[in-house]
Amino acid sequence: MSNISGAIAAIRTIMWQDTGLNGDAQRIEQLGWMLFLKIFSDKDLEMELMDSKYKSPIPAEFHWVKEKGNWAGDDEGMTGDELLEFVDRKLFPALRNINPAVGGAGNRRALIVREVFEGNNNYMKSGINIRKVLNKLNEIDFNVAKDRHAFGELYENILKELQSAGKSGEFYTPRAVTQFITDIINPKEGEKVLDPACGTGGFLTCAIENLKKKANSVEARKALQENVVGWEYKPLPYLLATTNLILHDIEVPNIRFGDALDQPLSNFTEKHRVDVIIANPPFGGIVANNNENNFPQSYRTKESADLFLILMIHLLKKGGRAGIVLPDGSLTGDGVKQRVREKLLRECNLHTIIRLPNSVFQPYATVATNILFFEKNQGNHDNHKNHGSDNFATKEVWYYEHRMPEGMKAYSKTKPIRVEEFEPIKKWLKNPDSYRDESEVSWKVSIDTLIERGYDLDIKNPTKQEEAHEYSSTELMQMMDSSFKKSNQLLQQLKEAVK
Repeated sequence: MSNISGAIAAIRTIMWQDTGLNGDAQRIEQLGWMLFLKIFSDKDLEMELMDSKYKSPIPAEFHWVKEKGNWAGDDEGMTGDELLEFVDRKLFPALRNINPAVGGAGNRRALIVREVFEGNNNYMKSGINIRKVLNKLNEIDFNVAKDRHAFGELYENILKELQSAGKSGEFYTPRAVTQFITDIINPKEGEKVLDPACGTGGFLTCAIENLKKKANSVEARKALQENVVGWEYKPLPYLLATTNLILHDIEVPNIRFGDALDQPLSNFTEKHRVDVIIANPPFGGIVANNNENNFPQSYRTKESADLFLILMIHLLKKGGRAGIVLPDGSLTGDGVKQRVREKLLRECNLHTIIRLPNSVFQPYATVATNILFFEKNQGNHDNHKNHGSDNFATKEVWYYEHRMPEGMKAYSKTKPIRVEEFEPIKKWLKNPDSYRDESEVSWKVSIDTLIERGYDLDIKNPTKQEEAHEYSSTELMQMMDSSFKKSNQLLQQLKEAVK
């Protein structure tokens, strides 16, 4: 572990010295495609040894390993201007235009390579620095399970850095949150699990590790690879998620590169439905390309979180279950927002809402968020003419307020939310409803009350006294800076939408 940590630390130092790299997001993208190609090539070599019929989709000239080419795997290989020109003029053009029809299992693997290199870039301007980075990566053998798993832990920390990398923070959900939701949903062997906005793959890897414990045969492991599915439409998180899954022993990650909202809702039929959805859909954003027109008139909105909620309700099988993150803004509001919530309460049993502190996603965002757990009802509750409570799948909603650890005012980059903090909630959740107790942190609300409130789900803890919260000047400046950044991002999105 220490040798791998040392190699990554050295790579960071080398990258900071290169004039082509500007900021964390570019550095992570640069390291991302290099890691992807190294890991992919190491896996290719293993697959060729295991299966004589398997053929790598990467032409030998562009393969990483020394046995095939000499541009990367040979520490004494090309360097300087020759290497920089090779990467920019040969490697990227070749892999962006790779033929997905290369035989056997190479089909899907070839497509993954092409999609990764179509959307990402080489930012480094020094071939000598590229050579130094390649040599450091050559110290890691991803076909050695010990190295791969040790690096997997480091990779999570690399992904975590996206939280403070400007707008890229939207692609990372804190590990404590993904782990908690996956543990509660607890996918069963053979179930299809989907994250329609998978970002860097946090929910997918948690689902994979959960299901691995239950997969006791070769067939079950093979099914697992097919059954854990992600969708992602931005190149950087797609690259990082794909690499993440390969590090978790998935040979051919089942991640679709594309926008989940880019086609009519009616295109998703019964064959597309899944047993489990675990997700943190993008919120606070404005959907692109008039994608709201892909949804029924009564649910059309520019707010991405609301459209994703409609999509996820639609994609769940009857009896399917979901655990998702939503901001406070999705729990309240009139018009479309109200109709979306009504649909959720009618068609699904929204049994639990966990209210999170508003600093969970700092420093990327300070918005208050919630975890919603619900199940798609077996019957048909889509009769909007009947507003009686009998026509709702939800009968009551339990709330639980997750509080900050004692002595902490807010989570931060150095003090994030921890997995252990969810243990009391897990114990409370796993009790049958009849044994759940109302307390200073938990309360329930009947469907009749929710109907009277216009389906407003933003219900504060009735036992909590309003507290005067004093922030330090540093905390106030950090909150203002985060707010200004978020406002500028929304303004830019509005400008692009108008264009």
